Amino acid sequence: MTLLEGLFLIVGGAAAGFINALAGGGSAITIPILTEMVGISTANGTNRIAIFLANMTAIAGYQKGAAIPWRRLGVLIVPTVVGAAAGAWLSTVTAPDVLEYVFAGVLLLIAVSVGLRSERWLNEREAALREPWRSIVFLGIGFYGGFVQAGVGFILLAALVLGAGMNLVNGNAAKVVLIAAYSPIAILLFARASQVDLAVGAVLSIGQMSGAWAGSRLAVLKGAAWIRWVLVVAAVVAAARLAFG
Repeated sequence: MTLLEGLFLIVGGAAAGFINALAGGGSAITIPILTEMVGISTANGTNRIAIFLANMTAIAGYQKGAAIPWRRLGVLIVPTVVGAAAGAWLSTVTAPDVLEYVFAGVLLLIAVSVGLRSERWLNEREAALREPWRSIVFLGIGFYGGFVQAGVGFILLAALVLGAGMNLVNGNAAKVVLIAAYSPIAILLFARASQVDLAVGAVLSIGQMSGAWAGSRLAVLKGAAWIRWVLVVAAVVAAARLAFG
């Protein structure tokens, strides 16, 4: 790893950590950088190191603002982690680009929903998802996150806000907790398949952690209305990159 590559990792990581703490899609920045350095399969595994540390940092930022809905998270962690473990294992033996066009369409739908039906994203309300659908939905989201990770924050945020009834601030806080919960298992599975570069992941983490702290603190200070537009822009850009990149 050269000095220039290290700088790219830190700067790109900071941008990704900031975006992930507020919306999602940060891996669209880091995966291309990592792919040039270590190849696509190792990039998918190495990226998880920085994601885990960045989300732990974001948790500290959201917790400082008392924004994490811990009591509503308990029933969501187990299905998300189980799904992620299955997805991460499958990703170690298959190419992680199968769902790109479908996911691009999902992102555009999320952006339209945030833009046109803002009240559903800004205010807390009663959860719409009931069992067994709640567990099935988060099992599936966890599977996607374990498999490819890129953009799982958007899907988690949609499920937490539209399905679990949280607002954008609490939804983002819950999102980083869920991703932090399954990331260690994903890292272990990718490492077992020799698809993790610890040195590169450590440098990337420096940037991601700083960006995640800044994003989580801004989310608490600025509130849900501000996050709404960050989410719209991030979703459209990520969808365009997946569809045409």
